[in-house]
Amino acid sequence: MEEKITVYAVVGATASGKSALALALAKKHGGEIVSCDSMQIYKRMDIGTAKPTFEELSAVPHHMIDIAEPTQAFSCADYVSMADKVIRDIHSRGRLPIICGGTGLYLDSLLRGADFQPSITDEGLRSELLEFARANGVQALHDELRKIDEESAEQIHPNNVKRVARAIEIYRLCGIKKSEIDKRSRLCEPRFNIKCVGLFYEDRQELYDRIDERVDIMLANGLVEETKTLFDEGVFKTNSTAAQAIGYKEIIPYIEGNQDLVEATEILKMATRRYAKRQITWFSSRDYVTKLLVRDSKNKKTFEDIVNNASEVFFSC
Repeated sequence: MEEKITVYAVVGATASGKSALALALAKKHGGEIVSCDSMQIYKRMDIGTAKPTFEELSAVPHHMIDIAEPTQAFSCADYVSMADKVIRDIHSRGRLPIICGGTGLYLDSLLRGADFQPSITDEGLRSELLEFARANGVQALHDELRKIDEESAEQIHPNNVKRVARAIEIYRLCGIKKSEIDKRSRLCEPRFNIKCVGLFYEDRQELYDRIDERVDIMLANGLVEETKTLFDEGVFKTNSTAAQAIGYKEIIPYIEGNQDLVEATEILKMATRRYAKRQITWFSSRDYVTKLLVRDSKNKKTFEDIVNNASEVFFSC
């Protein structure tokens, strides 16, 4: 039997500092970073997705960034297929594959040894479900999912219309609940060995302050202008995953003249904090994540300690 590749991962909530940690670890241990962010895959969505800077990209090779157009359909299965090849290539060159990101579903799916998600699709049915949501509201579509698969309904937010529709589509085409398929998938032999650290803040308010500061920096760096460009391209008129990205959809009411920028900014900060809460809940429940507590994140000594602690997790027997 072929020996499993060991992959390393840094996870955590948005604005937790995982990118800086992954970069430091890659520099220290000869690694290359594999992004695990469902929005950084899209071209021209740079500021709102907090992509690595030019300097960071130049310092260490990064993968799975800028690989799709914002209007392009790109699924979790697409990510897994591409990231699997990238990881094996990095390993074959004697480098360390270091996954970094906060999209827990992508990471879980990548680690699975097999994918039980059925490949069968029905574009007509999918369009019908999406049209139902447009006509009756996203909650009405979510209620339809709850009738057939309450467990999936609990896990999928009503606003994630594409995932809600896909879960209903799977059941109608295959007669199997998506939650049941997910359970079978979790029983698979893992695809990789995993050494993973997660950044968790002892004081949640410190993380929220970092989120607010990041949003202010994004706005100063041109988030409104970037959103306007994508808006003019028609990105947010599609059903693509990119159209649902936090950081853009909250700015659109301002661009359309329906809100002032102060109100839009506060809504964006609130939406980001809520997203961070969901990420914390997700990664807290994963037994493959070793928690690293963060205190006083702006202290240089604190960061050095975190890098050393993460290295110990990565290279412990």
